Amino acid sequence: MTVLVFGGSSQIGHFLLPRLLATGEQVLALSRYPRPPLAGVTWVVGALPANVPILPPVSAIISFGPLPGLAEWLARAALGNAPRVVAISSMSAETKRDSRVPAERGISQQLRDGEKALAAACARHGCAWTVLRPTLVYGAGLDKSLTPIARRALRLRLFPLPSARGLRQPVHADDIAQAVMAALECPAAAGCILPIGGGERLAAREMFARVRRSLARSTMPLPLPAWLLRLGQHALPPLRGPLSRLHADLVADNGELQRLLGVHPRPFRPDSTMWTPPG
Repeated sequence: MTVLVFGGSSQIGHFLLPRLLATGEQVLALSRYPRPPLAGVTWVVGALPANVPILPPVSAIISFGPLPGLAEWLARAALGNAPRVVAISSMSAETKRDSRVPAERGISQQLRDGEKALAAACARHGCAWTVLRPTLVYGAGLDKSLTPIARRALRLRLFPLPSARGLRQPVHADDIAQAVMAALECPAAAGCILPIGGGERLAAREMFARVRRSLARSTMPLPLPAWLLRLGQHALPPLRGPLSRLHADLVADNGELQRLLGVHPRPFRPDSTMWTPPG
């Protein structure tokens, strides 16, 4: 059978493709740009929702891209059967719902609307679907949260350490890939939206400290006290949302994930290799 992957070159795709290939599946991966050959993977250039070429019948569809685009494509796609669908959303659907920043509330609404649109498109084809909502993702040097902080610190030899008491639950991209694989084989997960966080909850300040300790070169710690963070919310509007959430708990309940899929994500133990992109 053939599995179609949207976003195969993403950080989760980096770990998922080898897992799929290890099971003997044929993989058809869509990417916006040509990719280096990979045994067992057929790369197709295209993009959701409008620039998707005619595809052969597939047994499953996995997507790491924006949900509205996937739902729009699915709604009008001519599928030969009813493939299993597993897609990635984000815990931002909940954590940004009541943000002080209108644009972030918009992101939350867009994610929730995308989840509903995906469910409706899958119903049209009779497809079973599962959505995973990860917390902060790391592990392949491709994320836009911790990796930019790590690289900037290596360049400047200075690491900012905010005074932040909010809890964080970083989840490794490979653990999400494992959850995707499990969802493909779990009929009980059909129609479920499952949060997925890492195997450890820790204060944000400790999360940043561990990133600093994992770096290949030493950096000078730069403490950022609470008063300075409050000032930054007023002086730097683009950072108002992230700074305001430093004292909020951004975590996920892994209960359903563990019960249905048997996936137990690892604790946050970063090392220097996680801040370098593959290839």
